[in-house]
Amino acid sequence: MRALASGLGIDRLWLKDESQRMELGSFKALGGGFAVAQMISDAAGADADSEAGRKAAASMTFITASAGNHGLSVATGAGNFGAKAVIVLPSSAPTAFEERIRRTGAEVQRLNGTYEESVSYATKQADRHGWLLLADGSWEGYIERPGLVMEGYTVIAEECRVEFDRIGDWPSHVFLQAGVGGFAGAISAHIRSFWEKQPTIVVVEPDRAPCLLRSVETGTLTRADGPLSNMGRLDCKDASLIAFDTLETTADCFTTITDDEAGRATELLAAEGIDTTPSGAASFAAIAAFDFGPESRCLAFVTEGPEAR
Repeated sequence: MRALASGLGIDRLWLKDESQRMELGSFKALGGGFAVAQMISDAAGADADSEAGRKAAASMTFITASAGNHGLSVATGAGNFGAKAVIVLPSSAPTAFEERIRRTGAEVQRLNGTYEESVSYATKQADRHGWLLLADGSWEGYIERPGLVMEGYTVIAEECRVEFDRIGDWPSHVFLQAGVGGFAGAISAHIRSFWEKQPTIVVVEPDRAPCLLRSVETGTLTRADGPLSNMGRLDCKDASLIAFDTLETTADCFTTITDDEAGRATELLAAEGIDTTPSGAASFAAIAAFDFGPESRCLAFVTEGPEAR
């Protein structure tokens, strides 16, 4: 990463690559799957992979709305333990994700609407059928299950902490991309609680969906309407309540990037052999917008691999 760091005018650059995570291709493999396993275990009073766990799972149906990766994680987790899954995709979700989710055995419902409309639809379907809603966003009265999803993401921050402690070198700045904010909230909370050296934390959103930035500016959850972004998994107009509450106190700065900036960052990473998307490259893209000085040591995250696999 020395060439990229030099081009950005900083001393060091670390990229935490989640594009191979658990063969699902994104950090979200750690969230939905973990939450599914925990909910099955709680229902059975035993491990999800035990006989009692599988018996309980057989009567459970999980439903969630997703732009792709979260749905794939929930579907895979449910399939692994013998539960059913229904994944609601908005019209903007790539067809490649639909195909990958169907291969897990889950039912896919494609909604002719936005991501936010798919969340509302999934919530109503859960109530109607008695299914288990497992959203990765949270709102008033719906906290516990998204909290489990975020708990799974903290594995990533702990892996970083262990490595930085081993090498005796720590980042001065950490860049975290955000959609509804679950990833950014989980990583920042772990950093503030457990890292020996405390960095400046920068939260990065598409300029077409700055729901966390708007919420912090107003002091309350605030929708950020706008056109579609090429950062599809970050193109969320409503922030998660848990993420907002966490980031309001743990993050130092909120910023936005354009679709063009995310696209250029994707190309730069591809030239280094890192295959990702504008969503996956978003935190790296934001580094160029800051001038923290030549001694800066920056950590960014490649949160996903290519959409088609």
